[in-house]
Amino acid sequence: MHRAPGVGTPASMRELNQRVVLERLRGGGPATRPRIAADTGLSKPTVGQALLDLEQHGLVRTAGRTVAGPGRSAVVYEVNPAAGHVLGIDIGRGLIRAAVADLSGTVVARLDEPNTARSAAAIMRMVRDCAEHTVREAGLRMPDVVATVVGTPGVPDPESATLRRAPNLPGWERRGLLNELRSMVGTDLVVENDANLAAIGEHEAGAARGVDVFVCLTVGTGIGMGIVVDGKLFRGAHGAAGEVGYLPYGWPPPGTPPRQGMLESAAAAPSVVKIAAEHGLSVPTAKEVFRLAREGDARALRTVEEEAKRLAFVVSSVAAVIDPALVVLGGGVGKNTDLLTEPMNRAIADVTPLRPDIVAGELGVEAALTGAIATALATARDVVFDRRAAGGK
Repeated sequence: MHRAPGVGTPASMRELNQRVVLERLRGGGPATRPRIAADTGLSKPTVGQALLDLEQHGLVRTAGRTVAGPGRSAVVYEVNPAAGHVLGIDIGRGLIRAAVADLSGTVVARLDEPNTARSAAAIMRMVRDCAEHTVREAGLRMPDVVATVVGTPGVPDPESATLRRAPNLPGWERRGLLNELRSMVGTDLVVENDANLAAIGEHEAGAARGVDVFVCLTVGTGIGMGIVVDGKLFRGAHGAAGEVGYLPYGWPPPGTPPRQGMLESAAAAPSVVKIAAEHGLSVPTAKEVFRLAREGDARALRTVEEEAKRLAFVVSSVAAVIDPALVVLGGGVGKNTDLLTEPMNRAIADVTPLRPDIVAGELGVEAALTGAIATALATARDVVFDRRAAGGK
């Protein structure tokens, strides 16, 4: 959150004018001083002073001059994207992805690293190494990064600094893990559920652009869901909104509930392989099932049909509670919308009149990383302004 200037002082008014001009350039793109004045309602001298201040702070730069129309040309100003950088990291069971972006959201360095870690400590070391390598590739040092957002399976619990409900990453639920992660990557680190970040990514730059109420259902090694309501991420009272892997599917035997959610056990990628085996098809991965289904293998097609019914159970349950305009499918299994959508829609039609549109995610494996960058940028821009305009840098 940005520092509030002293109300009513000349310094506060000057800073406020700088913010207004900067927001106009961020939201409306490059513009001349007269255009900014017309769009903001500020006088031309006020805009001129604000632009001068912002340029001196390194927050704004000239982008050329106008050439069209009669009279003298005018200087065009734009936000300086190099005024700050953010780091996004996506921790997956198979890959760890990292990217550095400037304040315009342009990725300037990128790394994908196979996740070979078999312990929480090893995962953290990999995350640290990926972060440092990517930042170095961007020509920066770790202290130059304004904000870092890490996406991971599980639900962050700030009180205990623990990630809950992350069974697919070894040791990832141990108490105090978030503090250990911050000590390795940086104290400004924000940790967010990866499905939530995927939803933010699809809303920012993917299939859900301009959609105010939607869900992003990711189906891969596990199952997760990010929920956006009124254009904002909805986390619930304890951060667990969207943990649809724990929907009851069938009924467990008496005793301790399974560590993995019932729905996740029934519909995530490993279950696709199990369903295929039940149909007499022995394959090592869910990916192979979908490949064979595209080739017309009858056993693979029956497997896909069964998987679609299980995912339809999720969608129909969510539709009755949230009434989303859109369901965005992602993840290694969910991306197969060409095979899944039709049988899912048939199954949904059999049980409910509530039928949201089901579409493929546009960002694929980049969704969570895109969401991490967008989340980091949401805070970084104010932080950069405060540091530079307030004399902090």
